[in-house]
Amino acid sequence: MTRAGSQRTLLSLAAVMLAVLTTLGIGPGIGTPIAAAEPTGSGSGQPSGPKFLKLSLDSVTPTAITAASDPYFVVSGTVTNIGDRPVDDVSIRIQRGAAVTSPSGLRSTLRLDQVNYDINGEFQDVSDQLTPGQRKQFSLTVALHAGTDLPSGISSLDIAAPGVYPLLLNVNGQPAYGGQARLDDARFLLPVLGVPGTDPKRALAPAAPPTIDAPPVATTMLWPLADRPRLVAGRPGTPDGQALLTDDDLAASLAQGGRLDQLLSALESVVKPDSGRDRNLVNALCLAVDPDLLITVSDMTSDYRVLASPSDPDGPTRSGTGSHAAKTWLERLRALAPGMCVVALPFAQVDPSALAAAGDVTLADRALNAPADLIDSLLAVKSVRGVAIPDAGTVDTDGATLFAHHGFTTTVLADNAVTTGDNRANFTAAKTPPGGAAPEPGTPDMVNLADVTLPPAAGATPPPGPATTLHAATFDIWAATALAAIGSNPPTPPFTPDKVRYDVTNDSRAARLQDALGAMTWTALNPEPGRPRSALLMPPQQWGANRDEASTVLGQLDLLVKNGLATPRPFTDLVAQQPDPQGYQLDYPSEATDDAVPAHFAEPVHQQAQRITELMSALVDVPQQELSPRAFLTPLRDDLIRVLSLSDRRAGAAAADTNAQRRLDQTTKTMDNLYGSVTVLPPGGVYTLASEQSPLLLVARNDLPVAIRVHFKIDAPAETNITDIGEQQLPAKGNRSFQIPTEVSDSRNLVIPIALTTSDGVPLGNTVSVSVRSNAYGQVLAIITACACALLLLLVGRRLWHRFRGQSDPADEGFEPEPRGGDSSAGHAGKRDKKRQEAR
Repeated sequence: MTRAGSQRTLLSLAAVMLAVLTTLGIGPGIGTPIAAAEPTGSGSGQPSGPKFLKLSLDSVTPTAITAASDPYFVVSGTVTNIGDRPVDDVSIRIQRGAAVTSPSGLRSTLRLDQVNYDINGEFQDVSDQLTPGQRKQFSLTVALHAGTDLPSGISSLDIAAPGVYPLLLNVNGQPAYGGQARLDDARFLLPVLGVPGTDPKRALAPAAPPTIDAPPVATTMLWPLADRPRLVAGRPGTPDGQALLTDDDLAASLAQGGRLDQLLSALESVVKPDSGRDRNLVNALCLAVDPDLLITVSDMTSDYRVLASPSDPDGPTRSGTGSHAAKTWLERLRALAPGMCVVALPFAQVDPSALAAAGDVTLADRALNAPADLIDSLLAVKSVRGVAIPDAGTVDTDGATLFAHHGFTTTVLADNAVTTGDNRANFTAAKTPPGGAAPEPGTPDMVNLADVTLPPAAGATPPPGPATTLHAATFDIWAATALAAIGSNPPTPPFTPDKVRYDVTNDSRAARLQDALGAMTWTALNPEPGRPRSALLMPPQQWGANRDEASTVLGQLDLLVKNGLATPRPFTDLVAQQPDPQGYQLDYPSEATDDAVPAHFAEPVHQQAQRITELMSALVDVPQQELSPRAFLTPLRDDLIRVLSLSDRRAGAAAADTNAQRRLDQTTKTMDNLYGSVTVLPPGGVYTLASEQSPLLLVARNDLPVAIRVHFKIDAPAETNITDIGEQQLPAKGNRSFQIPTEVSDSRNLVIPIALTTSDGVPLGNTVSVSVRSNAYGQVLAIITACACALLLLLVGRRLWHRFRGQSDPADEGFEPEPRGGDSSAGHAGKRDKKRQEAR
């Protein structure tokens, strides 16, 4: 044997040994036998991802089949080698499972093992070999059903009747050191509204249009426009101040190609007269707009600033770049909104349960009632009133009661968020066999929430009979779950049952879009006793669909209408419906509790909301003043609502809690500064009063841009009597001097604490200690004066007494009186002569 032949023999033996080791599961770098490799994507329910090849669905053309379609459809995808070794003989085939027979099957069939997809196509080669990191695109042409002269390389799925069919793409390959195996799969739904003929030219098989022995589905769809809170907290209103945003991501979302731009563009393609769509389709649509988004976009239309670091609210800022995009987007929305239904979402996607726990009526009014007025003002429309649409699609009793007490008569909830007393309306996949074959109870379009009563109108007498209850319009959870999965960063809503929850990001965007189209179509193709022939389609409020995806959703709705399977139903008609006579109760799922705003935010939010209300009551709306009290403080109240937002919680609880706490801290800090901006100025020395009744001169300063009513709080010591001058007004950004009538009965230095409060006694600013000294002697001087007067009167009385009696006063002893009578001049002359003689 030659040396080369020996080497070949050794290599062959080595390959056999490796194959044996691989079969035993101890091959190099492989922990399980290659032959047993199974797909591990979300659809299969496996805990880990694929190891060698990743299969991704790129498109399905057409996305839905009708009787007028071609008898073939095309499935395109990409196979990527994500492993560390080459994979040979890569091939693809398509498989089909039985049509979905129950709503929950729209979700559960996508988790079935591939053996349940028992209609198999033929394997089609994709690549002889894919090296690590290499990818290869492919296209499969698939026939709906077999026919004569079927071209080679085209598989048939034997679809002979309308329905929603689960399909599976199966990729096989042979990794190095292993055998041929199924390495990954991709699952998706194909809605078939009608079955086309086998060959339209020869009509070998006639087309099968939908023949549904039931009225078309009355369909309504809400079209959400919302975004997470962007405005930096703790900034009260100013006459000409610039808005400050946490980041400039919203500018990109509003610009061409951004998320909000594409959602609006898709809607424009339906509403505009030249869209080519049935104008009646507009009747099925209702814009659901978050007022917080509109306020932010409106602020962005002029110059605005952006934080250099979103985690540093007090740090440096830079100029925002989205003014033009914001102005353009807002103008487009203002042109579109008046021609269609518009409803306001709760402010900043607030959590109603957390809002109820905060317990502040004014805050709740701003979060729930003000949005409709804001929408009307900013878009020049008349929005639908009296309807509350919680972001989570579910609400607890406290949140529903809050709706009722704020004038709402209807809320919009998932159909499993309500239940009857003896028959639960919500359905879990655990109760359904594979494929969803068991019948499932339906929920009426409108139900009575028996445990949430509406209060009577102010001053009205409650009508006799049972109390009026809050109504709930229900939407299909299966369609809502599928719609939520469309687009980027898809969430799994809290109302999705546990048994069918999985990470949908393992599926491609095209596959998730197909699942949504199938979920939208199922009710129209499958009339069931006890299930309403109606549908409320509810995407998530912060929807991530792009223009193509959103347009495809609208196109599917248009397709259902044109094929007589659906009819547009205005949202106002839905909420005006009479509710089912049976009473329902709320069913708040544990997932909603897990996603809710933590309870520890409620009390600090309540405290700061009360401080805002107390300061608001003290501020004065002066006509010539640039800023009103409401415009000044309302942004801070909005900040507290954003603390309770559910929007940030899609990124994770830890990040959401950090953002909420940062907003709360900034608002608290600002409120402290506002209360400290109104104070008494310290005198900087000792007041010396000219008399015991001289007034005390004080200067109060108001650094707020709004006038304010104040009251002096003076803790006067016992030696003073200070008059209360009552309520006073300080001008905006100004000082004012006051003379406080004061009586001081002591000449010592006295320390008098002086502070300002609101009329309700809420402290403002800091307490100032004023030192006061009086030049008056007070009580001592009065005693001395009284004693001197008494002594004087005594002496005068004694002298008069002696004079009346003809006696000399003893006080005059030692003083000789002048002689009475005679010539005094002669005496004086004699004295002068005597002195002259002595001189001689």
